[in-house]
Amino acid sequence: MPPRRPTEAEGRVVLLPSVAASPSPTLSEAIRVRLADEITSGHLPPGAEIDEQAVAERFGVSRTPVREALRDLAALGLVEIEPRRGVRVAALTSDRLGEMFEVMAETEAMCARLATYRMTAVERLALQALHRRSLEAVEHGDVDRYDAFNRDFHSALYRGTHNAFLADHVTALRLRLAPFRRAQFRSRQRLAQSHEEHDALVRQVLRGDGEEVARLMRAHMLTASATLADYMDGTTTTDGPSDLGTPAG
Repeated sequence: MPPRRPTEAEGRVVLLPSVAASPSPTLSEAIRVRLADEITSGHLPPGAEIDEQAVAERFGVSRTPVREALRDLAALGLVEIEPRRGVRVAALTSDRLGEMFEVMAETEAMCARLATYRMTAVERLALQALHRRSLEAVEHGDVDRYDAFNRDFHSALYRGTHNAFLADHVTALRLRLAPFRRAQFRSRQRLAQSHEEHDALVRQVLRGDGEEVARLMRAHMLTASATLADYMDGTTTTDGPSDLGTPAG
């Protein structure tokens, strides 16, 4: 028997704000996203040293937001900060990434199944509207905009579970993988493919088929993992090193 669906009144507090209402990124966030993109693309290879002063000069900022960005990247496991030795890009194997995406796929599948049974009518309509608005980003090839819509789409499903512990858990996992989930969208045709996969998910959510939604979400996440692996394999063989640091000896 499917879990109890919350009442309309219970669901009103979990509506997700629109992408347009999201605040502009801070300096440290902008630097973090840019460096994360360069790490996941292979432009900053594993073991490369990141010079804090060089980053500050490149972005025309003080070293304070750079330090904040590097601390965030360290928390995500993308760099290693060594006292008196500086900052280096962490080594992350494809096997390790595959394991992380496998856990993410199963957790997202559970969220999607529960959300299908528990989302209110208002939440379902909000998810459908959010999905429709994301099409413009796909048509313009706007990776940044679609990435924001994608985060909101998945977050709407997390909240739709009406399970705060699960939502917190999956959000923490998502933050760990965020740079890699974003990187997949730079692969050719991935924006359109992701949008089509979201379309299938929305249709099944509206039908109330939780088991099928879980299956589709699992496949969606594993496809993202495979796309990322292909993208990273391609960029590491074609991109040169960044001017922000030097390879480790």
